Amino acid sequence: MENQERPVWMTDPLVKDIPEKKLKFVEQLFAKGRGKSQKEMMAYLMPMMKKAKAENLTFTPQEMNAAIAAIRKHSTQEELSQIDKILEKSRGGDGQAKP
Repeated sequence: MENQERPVWMTDPLVKDIPEKKLKFVEQLFAKGRGKSQKEMMAYLMPMMKKAKAENLTFTPQEMNAAIAAIRKHSTQEELSQIDKILEKSRGGDGQAKP
């Protein structure tokens, strides 16, 4: 298997059981979500979610948690901060704790 263009996190044992197609989707989601405002992120996430649905890509909570853990494990502090922002926006969070 070629690892040339593959991010390090995609080779982590945490994601070894997740299909390549799903890993590539998550990579694209995070890569293109960097640096976006909340409005831009929502405009970006909606078509991505439709694309996932159209391609029959569904993630179990375990798959998503493993992918996020692997990405975080191989990220710089700056990237971790950006990941947290992306995750908060993707959950529809406004930074406020939910009761």
